[in-house]
Amino acid sequence: MSKLKTKSSAKKRFSATGRGKLRRRAAYHRHNLTKREKKVKRNQRGAQVLSAPDAAIVRQFLPYL
Repeated sequence: MSKLKTKSSAKKRFSATGRGKLRRRAAYHRHNLTKREKKVKRNQRGAQVLSAPDAAIVRQFLPYL
């Protein structure tokens, strides 16, 4: 059987935690940050864990993760 290809866009955006869950960056944290509340910006700093249904889709894009 041939090797499976990894989606290039997915490997740039997602990574795995130590327990195998998928991690992603927060959305809406690129520009126009002056109009956002301090609390919103602070909560978007860290990485967030994907929900189970979304993780199942992304795992198809990343077969070797």
